[in-house]
Amino acid sequence: MSSLRVGQAAPGFTATAVMPDGDFAQITLEQYKGKFVVLFFYPLDFTFVCPTEITAFSDSYAQFAALGAEVLGASVDSQYSHLAWIQTPREEGGLGELNYPLVADLKKEISAAYNVLIEEEGVALRGLFIIDPDGIVQHSTINALNVGRNVEETLRVLKAFKYTREHPDQVCPANWTEGEDTMIPDPVASKKFFAKV
Repeated sequence: MSSLRVGQAAPGFTATAVMPDGDFAQITLEQYKGKFVVLFFYPLDFTFVCPTEITAFSDSYAQFAALGAEVLGASVDSQYSHLAWIQTPREEGGLGELNYPLVADLKKEISAAYNVLIEEEGVALRGLFIIDPDGIVQHSTINALNVGRNVEETLRVLKAFKYTREHPDQVCPANWTEGEDTMIPDPVASKKFFAKV
């Protein structure tokens, strides 16, 4: 298994994806260099928690795009299964149209590289990775299969990493949201922040 950690280069990959226009295309992680990438894994198509996450990311896609980020969803299903699920209406448990690519990881190589593959079950845990424009993993979370993720929290964390990338002399404290005070990581300068707490 991979020993991927935050601060390391994100494992590259080439894979077939169903694109927002419904076509199949070969994509690479490398093609998104220069942008933030939110890469999330889910267990299987045509399941229950998964469509709630996938559609929530799609419905919020414009907010990710406004931050200069791309969203990529991935599972161990084929591109044909992805397409069939996209073509199934939401009210029937399908996805409907999506605003970002859905990646086919049929050989399970990508989920293994990101250390989210449950080998005995052949599916991926709910792993989520924020990769910076230099291709470095800045954030990762992994949920067990029975609990979905929070898109708003992903956006909050992405905004924090974008802010600190643009302001490398500052750090974001707990529960930071856009527009709130940040902190200078210095024993003296940080007192300005703590004086307001």
